[in-house]
Amino acid sequence: MIGTRVCFERGEPVSESGKPPSDNTRDPGQEGDGDSGKQPREPGGGILMGRFFGVPIYVAPSWFLVAALITWVFGGQLDTVLPELGRARYLVSLFFAVAFYASVLVHELAHTVAALRFKLPVRRIQLQFFGGVSEIEKDSDTPGREFVLAFVGPLLSLVLAGAFFGGMRLVDRDTVPGVLLAGLMVSNLIVAIFNFLPGLPLDGGRMLRAVVWKVSGSAMTGTVAAAWVGRALALAVLIGLPTLSYRGGLDGGDNVSSADSLTDALLAAILAAIIWTGAGNSLRMARLRERLPGLRARTLTRRAVPVNSDTPLSEALRRANEAGARALVVVDGRGAPTALVRESAIVGVPEHRRPWVAVSGLAQDLTPGMRVSAELAGEDLLDALRAEPSTEYLVVEDTGEIYGVLSTADVERAFLAAMSRDTAP
Repeated sequence: MIGTRVCFERGEPVSESGKPPSDNTRDPGQEGDGDSGKQPREPGGGILMGRFFGVPIYVAPSWFLVAALITWVFGGQLDTVLPELGRARYLVSLFFAVAFYASVLVHELAHTVAALRFKLPVRRIQLQFFGGVSEIEKDSDTPGREFVLAFVGPLLSLVLAGAFFGGMRLVDRDTVPGVLLAGLMVSNLIVAIFNFLPGLPLDGGRMLRAVVWKVSGSAMTGTVAAAWVGRALALAVLIGLPTLSYRGGLDGGDNVSSADSLTDALLAAILAAIIWTGAGNSLRMARLRERLPGLRARTLTRRAVPVNSDTPLSEALRRANEAGARALVVVDGRGAPTALVRESAIVGVPEHRRPWVAVSGLAQDLTPGMRVSAELAGEDLLDALRAEPSTEYLVVEDTGEIYGVLSTADVERAFLAAMSRDTAP
């Protein structure tokens, strides 16, 4: 599947799985040991091949499967066109597979450049079985930017198709360079046309979303329209490809083997499932994004009581119970907050030992990033939490006064509750 995908970090949907990330989320470029001799990996990302303007580029394990498949299929075609190659045709076919995915990478780099130009963070680029995907962490804030962001990918594929067509005119078509250039021209043209189809999750779907958004003034209306068109495309692919194959439309003749028909039907089913699922996920994520403003720091914050660092845990808990509070903030002699007592640490202390354990031994020192405003909500709140991963945060008023403590667990529960209320049509 070629195109872009909007994803979220910490507390937001990641890879459209619906599961909020854990507290140990880290940058994709930091995983792995650089001295281990192994390629770094990100969970579900694949092999890190490099970076482009700081954006990691991964190759998923499924790519090797499709590369082998392309090598085998294209090698069979070369045996007909250039039989004199012998077994060397598979080496040429492997080169074609790599060159084709290099073209896909150029397609994705176009999305990435546009996203970075619009100051939209890009989590990663991943090459996979059905092409590639640029995982952009935020939606565009205007329909015009959304349209440009989606349009540049298939546009670059068209440009590449034109460049390869121009190269074909400079060489003999019955040679290895001629066949390779022809194959790359056709494959990039197919990539461009497929991605221009106006349905999510394809680039054309995002372009349609932008147009409807501009006309209606509602991003959600655009998403709904593009998602339903995407589902219609999925049905068209599911029915249309096998029908064309049966009628000989794909082979240019009337004799189509049952094996070819079965292969076309299987390919159609896989493509249709990907498009249908992607359209549904886009719609669910858009609906969830509409609910994100309901995640407000002020409403999710736990009431807290200030305690000195040498206060016994049992005494601190007694004060919290009397005040109806659920969190403890360690303050200095002037009443300024210096640390937060971790809930997980409190649970780990047996009740009979709590009179002898000072809260300072269970506290985490405050860093600037662990102070969040009580006015934060929605994506702004999630961005603040993502910038400084922690289990608890000190919530303060604009005046600097302590409002309470925000627990990551409470945010994640609210996030999951918002997701559970979502039902796709």
